[in-house]
Amino acid sequence: MPQSHYISITEAEQAEMLAAIGVARIEDLFTDVPADLRFPKLDLPAPLSEPELMRELMRRSNADAHVYSHSIFLGAGTYNHFVPAAVDQILRRGEYYTAYTPYQPEISQGTLQAIFEYQSLICSLTGMEIANASHYDGATAIAEAAIMALNVTRNRRKIVVARSVNPQYRAVLRTYLQGLDVTIVGDETPDATIADAIAQVDEQTALLIVQNPDFFGRLHDLRGIADQVQAQGALFAMHFDPTALGLFQTPGEVGADIATAEGQPLGIGLNFGGPYLGIFTTRQKHVHKIAGRIVGMTKDRDGTPAYVLTLRAREQDIRRERATSNICTNQGLMALAATVYMSLMGKQGMRKLAELCYHRAHYAATQIAALPGYSVDQSQPFFKEFVVQCPRPVAAINTALSAEGIVGGYDLSADEPQLGNAMLLAVTEMNGKADIDRLVQVLGAM
Repeated sequence: MPQSHYISITEAEQAEMLAAIGVARIEDLFTDVPADLRFPKLDLPAPLSEPELMRELMRRSNADAHVYSHSIFLGAGTYNHFVPAAVDQILRRGEYYTAYTPYQPEISQGTLQAIFEYQSLICSLTGMEIANASHYDGATAIAEAAIMALNVTRNRRKIVVARSVNPQYRAVLRTYLQGLDVTIVGDETPDATIADAIAQVDEQTALLIVQNPDFFGRLHDLRGIADQVQAQGALFAMHFDPTALGLFQTPGEVGADIATAEGQPLGIGLNFGGPYLGIFTTRQKHVHKIAGRIVGMTKDRDGTPAYVLTLRAREQDIRRERATSNICTNQGLMALAATVYMSLMGKQGMRKLAELCYHRAHYAATQIAALPGYSVDQSQPFFKEFVVQCPRPVAAINTALSAEGIVGGYDLSADEPQLGNAMLLAVTEMNGKADIDRLVQVLGAM
């Protein structure tokens, strides 16, 4: 009999248990059941994946849970990815859920090990040398990248930001740095490119920040940019989508000095806007300039592996009134969620996830572009988001979609008014072909 997936006993233990109760085989336990009823053939539907099963259960329960009752095509930095049940089951264990920031590492071995595993997985995913644990969200991680670059380059007081970086992230960056003698520049013309941003890097520049995939979902080949920026004595930061790294360029491959991300896609639900996870990675040589925690592994005097809080150089518990960072409990919990998620997915799972997002997004773009009045620019590669030109205001379209159980895309009218009636649409593994076809049908009927 094959080993059970749910009762972790060996074949020898199983034989010992059977002998103790006086039977030879497990099947002998059912001899009192009439033969024609022992192992009936059940008329069951085909097996479902975990996301499909959760959607069906939520539908049958009539629960008011939009993540399952609605088809969600809204992104712009926060995405409707599936969160395996195992993530919350581990995350909500009391020893993690109630733990405070590990200021006393000798009594926080479980928390420290989780952080160590998180750092290791993030470095494996990104190809970077060092990952901290962690920041509040992707926007604050970008701001911390700028602060670190200012500390590394000393007397340079200029930050260059590509026009295609999420406008909300750019706003947070300005807020973080407004009290410092720092100039934030970037070509603000609507059609400004990454090349235009690179052209603004000079001997006064501390950091160039680009996003890939960018705010509009477009993919860029960033090879060679790091050399150009570093030749000017500046640092190069890449903000990335962690799900895209299953298929596309990693920050390590393009030579980034700093790489940041919003970690929400890694096993963290939409949660009505938070809490989220700011991923921050850099090179080994800059480790003393970063904020957040660094956990290392050593051995105690008995030779047993032990986890230690190796570095927290800018934290409030070390520098007190001179601290420039305050990374606390919530971030450890969100890092744990990402750790569980990545360990469950593995390399092949992350690749499969990226493939699903990529192919479903391109299928949706092709179908929508065929509708009268709608257009999609597919001249440049994109990942899971794309801009749709619409025949009427996006707000009105989204209202009509909501009435049909569909959460529409992000209205670009406030951020990119020159685009007119434009919607930023996101497609993830949670959007099956039936969901996409339904979206196209409703759009076409308007």
